[in-house]
Amino acid sequence: MNWEQLLSLKRFGDTHKRIRKEQDETRLGFEVDYDRIIFSSEFRSLQDKTQVIPLSQTDFVHTRLTHSLEVSVVGRSLGRQVGLKVLEKYPHLKEIHGYQANDFGAIVATAALAHDIGNPPFGHSGEKAIGHFFKSGDGKQFKEQLSAKEYQDLCDFEGNANGFKILTQDSIGKEGGLRLSYATLGAFMKYPKESLPKKPSNHIVDKKYGFFQSEKDAFIDVAKDLGLIAKGYSKDISFYRHPLAYLVEAADDICYTIIDFEDGINLGLIPEEFALEYLINLVRDTINTAKYNQLKSTQDRVSYLRALAINTLINEAVNVFLENEIVILKGDFFTALLDKCKYQAQINDIIKLSITNIYQSKEVINKEISGFEVLTKLLKTFITAVNNSFNNNPTAYDTLILKTLPEHLDICSSSLYTRLLNVCHYVASLSDSNAILLYKKIAGIEI
Repeated sequence: MNWEQLLSLKRFGDTHKRIRKEQDETRLGFEVDYDRIIFSSEFRSLQDKTQVIPLSQTDFVHTRLTHSLEVSVVGRSLGRQVGLKVLEKYPHLKEIHGYQANDFGAIVATAALAHDIGNPPFGHSGEKAIGHFFKSGDGKQFKEQLSAKEYQDLCDFEGNANGFKILTQDSIGKEGGLRLSYATLGAFMKYPKESLPKKPSNHIVDKKYGFFQSEKDAFIDVAKDLGLIAKGYSKDISFYRHPLAYLVEAADDICYTIIDFEDGINLGLIPEEFALEYLINLVRDTINTAKYNQLKSTQDRVSYLRALAINTLINEAVNVFLENEIVILKGDFFTALLDKCKYQAQINDIIKLSITNIYQSKEVINKEISGFEVLTKLLKTFITAVNNSFNNNPTAYDTLILKTLPEHLDICSSSLYTRLLNVCHYVASLSDSNAILLYKKIAGIEI
C-alpha cells in the first residue's frame, strides 16, 4: 500500500480525480466528511444510546455520542502526530501533492467520530440480541432461504458493518449515502472482510467483519481505489486494513479503557483506592505529585489522572505505529497498537477490573436483559408484518404495524435477505428510549 493512494479524496459518483493541491483550504474535503457525519440523524441518535451503563440517569456517565466525540478528539491527535512523521519520511506527499499533517488528523478524527454510528440500542447486548433472534430464535426459520453469508450477516449482526451501510447505502436522492471521501471510509473499516469465513486467522482484521452482503460492491470499490491489499481467501472477500484504521482503533481503545473506568469510579462501582492505584501505574513518569495532592475530590483526582493517562497512551500508540509503519503498509501487523505498547500489563489490569465491576455489574446485566427482550419483540413483530405483507396476507394488526415504519425503508423487496436486513437496520437505528417506547406501544403497556 502507498500513502498517496491511501489518502484518496474520491467520493462516490466522482467522474474525475480530486487533487489535494486544488482543495479549498477553508473547506477541505476531509473536514467536509466530519461535518456530514455531525449533521446526520444517525449520529444524533447516539445521544440516547448506551456506552456502558444502559439508560443511566446520571449526567456524567457517557453515552455513545459523548464517547464518539471523545474518541474523535483522541483520533485527531493520533492522526496529526503520525501525519507529521509520515510527511517527514515521504516529503513528496507534501511537496508534490500538498498533503498536510492535519489531513491525517481530519481523516482519523472523522472515522473515529463515526466508529459507533451503526451500533444498536443497549450497547453490545443489542448486537447479541439481534444475532440471537436469527441464530436461536424465531429468525432461525429463514436459514434455508438465505445464502450462508447472508444468514451469517444476521446471526452475527455487526455494528461496524451496519455503520458502513449507513455511510454508503443508496437512498432516494442520496446515492452513495453520506458520500464521504474514500480515505475516511478506509480508515473507518477496522474489519475489511465478509462475515464468512469466521476468524480464519489470528490477524486483527479477522476478529469480526465489516460489511453486509448488501454493501459488498461499495466495499470492493473503496478497497480497490485505496489500494488495500487483498488477503486472498479464494472467492471470499478480505483485505488488510487501511493503516489509519489502526489509529481509529487505538483512539477507541484508549477512550473505553480509561473513560469507562472513570465512569465506573464516579458511579461507585470501583472503589477509589483501587482506581487511583491502577491509573497512577500508567502515569508515574508524568504525574505532578504536588499538584495531585492538592486535589480534594475523587472526581478531580480521577479527572487529572485520566487526562495524563490518555496523553500517555496517545504517545505510546503513535510510537508503536511509526516503529511498525512499513509492516503495517504490507498488511503484516497482526494486533492492535496498544497490544504492543509498554503499558499493556497496566491496560489489561484496568480492563479486568472494569469487566468485573462495571460490565458485569448487576445494574448493567439487568438492563441488558430488558434490552434483549425489547429488541426481540420488535424484530419478531416487524419481520412478521413485513413478510406477511410481501406474501399478500397481512393481518389487520400487521397493517397497523407497517404504518409505524419509516416510509423510506424498503420492505417490499423481492429479496428476503434485503427485507430482513432492512428491518434489523431500522431496529438498530433506534435510540434506547425510542426502542422502549415502541416496545411498550406494541405490548399495549402504553396507550
